Amino acid sequence: MIWPKAKEAALVLPLSFVEATEQIRCDADMIPVPNPLLVDTGTPPIPEARQWLAEYDGSAGPAINMSQAAPGSPPPSAMLERLAAAAADPATTGYGPIFGERALIDAYAHDLSRIYATAISPDDIAITTGCNQAFFIALMSIARAGDAVMLPEPWYFNHQMTLQMLGIRVVPLPCTADTAFVPNVDTARRLMTPEVRAIVLVTPNNPTGAIYPASTIEAFSDLARDTGSWLILDETYRDFLTEADATPHSLFADADHASRVVQLYSFSKSYAIPGHRIGALKAPRALVPEIGKILDCLQICPPRVGQAALIWGIPALATWREANRKVINERAVTFARALENTGWTISSIGAYFAYVCHPFRGISSAVIARRLAIEAGVLALPGTYFGSAAQADHIRFAFANADSTTIAGLGERLTRLGTA
Repeated sequence: MIWPKAKEAALVLPLSFVEATEQIRCDADMIPVPNPLLVDTGTPPIPEARQWLAEYDGSAGPAINMSQAAPGSPPPSAMLERLAAAAADPATTGYGPIFGERALIDAYAHDLSRIYATAISPDDIAITTGCNQAFFIALMSIARAGDAVMLPEPWYFNHQMTLQMLGIRVVPLPCTADTAFVPNVDTARRLMTPEVRAIVLVTPNNPTGAIYPASTIEAFSDLARDTGSWLILDETYRDFLTEADATPHSLFADADHASRVVQLYSFSKSYAIPGHRIGALKAPRALVPEIGKILDCLQICPPRVGQAALIWGIPALATWREANRKVINERAVTFARALENTGWTISSIGAYFAYVCHPFRGISSAVIARRLAIEAGVLALPGTYFGSAAQADHIRFAFANADSTTIAGLGERLTRLGTA
């Protein structure tokens, strides 16, 4: 394949992975173009959605941003003090260990052992620069361009974007409102092919808020075993489960299950420090050295200031985290009450999110979400940001960063759009 000339660059794009990886010739009068896999990857959608609020006239009250999963309040002052002290410590300006500070790894392993009621070894853990990076690393460690990964739809758009830019084919696993968007393992089994290297589960789910039963998670682990594939389990929002779901699953207590599971986690939400970009990854011992190779090339070491504060924060903020969990769960209840008698129907709700069916049949959620922002001052994301046209009747609301009073008034805002 020959690079297109400048005037043709916008018109000629590769159509497949094979074309994207052919030998390329570049003459003196021609210019290079970006990696075709990146060109074919969609742009991050949240910045686009934020522009809708610029057209809102304020008539319904202050704008309410429910577009992004962000903590609604800062961490406690004691955490802020430790972050400040760590930032002022010259030691944190130097390189740290590739896998993260050992003291943090030990503290996190101890916390995991408590949650899952089984011993978790620190040697199975890596600290990453946020959970998005943990997902990227997990994919690189088990799949390559040309492979496939099964992704429940609707999906977290950064997961789909990552797969696309790595040249990994997405096998959509349709999830629907009649099962509260919990994936069905029998459907997944019918969709499996030898090219599928991994199945991805996110629970509590982004975007739907669905909380997968332990039996569902374990059934997918069985499917991974039966098909020789991996299970990537993103539990970013684990700390916001209800008391009834406090033990998410028993995979780590069973060596057979644990040998095929890569678990992802984020400290951003649980400790209200998203700007410090600290995540974690738990993997089978045999995979850890391969992950180390990626870490050494990609991040050298995770950010050290946030790590230093978390070493103290994991044990010290246990009570604060529990109180924060209850606050978020109360906001979910308030959200559900606010939508009563509005015509908007909650299909699934949990942790930070509600996936809501709008009442305007035949009109895309992209149109309705834009109207909601412009006419009612409420910014939420259309379901079409999270998958195919099948999501056109749903809108995702991220309610964790809005207080209960604001959430309680949401129903009045929604009714400003009228009814179907």
